[in-house]
Amino acid sequence: MDDYRRIADRIAGDIARGRLRPGGRLPPQRAFARRHGIAASTAGRVYAELVRRGLVVGEVGRGTFVRAGEPDRQPGHALTEATGTAPVNLELNYPSAPGQSEVLAPSLAPLLRPDALAEALRPAPAAGTPAAGEAVAALAAAGGPRPDPGRILFTGNARQAIAATLASLVRPGGRVGVEPLTYPLVKEIAARLGHTLVPLAADERGPLPDAVAAAHRTAPLSALYLQPTLHNPTSLTLGAERRAHLADVIHSLGISVVEDRIWSFLHPGGEPPLAALVPDLVHLVDGLSKRVAPGLTVGFVVAPADRTEAVARAVRSGGWNAGAFALEAAVRWIGDGTVARLAAAKRQDAGRRQRLVAEELEGFAVRSDPAAYFAWWQLPACWRADTFTAAARAHGIAVTPGTAFSVDPSRTPNAVRLGLASAPEKDLTRALRTLAALARGGPDADGG
Repeated sequence: MDDYRRIADRIAGDIARGRLRPGGRLPPQRAFARRHGIAASTAGRVYAELVRRGLVVGEVGRGTFVRAGEPDRQPGHALTEATGTAPVNLELNYPSAPGQSEVLAPSLAPLLRPDALAEALRPAPAAGTPAAGEAVAALAAAGGPRPDPGRILFTGNARQAIAATLASLVRPGGRVGVEPLTYPLVKEIAARLGHTLVPLAADERGPLPDAVAAAHRTAPLSALYLQPTLHNPTSLTLGAERRAHLADVIHSLGISVVEDRIWSFLHPGGEPPLAALVPDLVHLVDGLSKRVAPGLTVGFVVAPADRTEAVARAVRSGGWNAGAFALEAAVRWIGDGTVARLAAAKRQDAGRRQRLVAEELEGFAVRSDPAAYFAWWQLPACWRADTFTAAARAHGIAVTPGTAFSVDPSRTPNAVRLGLASAPEKDLTRALRTLAALARGGPDADGG
């Protein structure tokens, strides 16, 4: 029988017409069943169908809520009213330094000669080129010891480097320990590879080493995925003591680690990577899209010496090899100092944007780092993250709800992440000011 689908269609129509608003709570399933004269099991199927369609989200212990979706332009609904302003996207986070294209262009000119272009357009192996290995080894040495270029594998972007490394380490069905809030694309990668993400208990200083050991005792962990420097979304950077304690546990348990260093260029001279503390177990992943430009999607993995070929096989089997042209461009930009200059400019830019956050969101519970390109905003108690996201979108501002980062679906943080890198500073200032007023007013003031 498709009765439950027809009922789900009616509820979906109510959501689309604005009768059920983003953040609105659906009745408990038994109450819903009584109201519609259906069995409790049928009500359960209706709710499951709405979840499958992405229209509602269930939160253990709290209930089922209408998700934030595209704004419905119904007049008279403040949460979904058109604002007439161009959208400001604080979900995207692609830094761009002033005059970036002009800085990058001169190094590419020699590549446009027919002979050089023919060479640069050939396929590149997982190991890249000798010149690329040397250039990236020098780049990686800025955060720790200079790695052997022979241990560096190249991919099309850092996400592919993460995927290839996890694929080489973890079989389908394997368990991967992660921070309770993690990079959303890692959740997608794990789902595609058939991996189970295990959230590790953490405190204000980062993942608890004892939690790693406890999770491993419960059922062996095949690997860890960690962001020790400028963790996305909280901006946390692990201190020396916590890093050392984690390194000791990792070494004693023999657990392989994928260390994501994609934002570490904003924190130069900080603590050494875990890869420097446990080089035989840690796979350091980084890339150039944040340092240079989103279109330069070169990722790389510095693998332990005995795992280089395993990661290379995963890169080849996934079709994740970097393009030779991008590698050659990277070699030139690293070699002539362009990457270093752009990174320095972006550190200054991030600092300016963080000052805007401090000024415009003063008095709110915002967690960040002066060097980061994002901020984690714990919303006032009157707001739910989904409802606030919908209200922000109605004002032409896109933010990321905390649920996107949460590994445990029963623990949904009442927070949003603000990506600070992509919007022009004038637009960012206006957006932060609007969001602050929205948060202070509460959902009732905004028509909710």
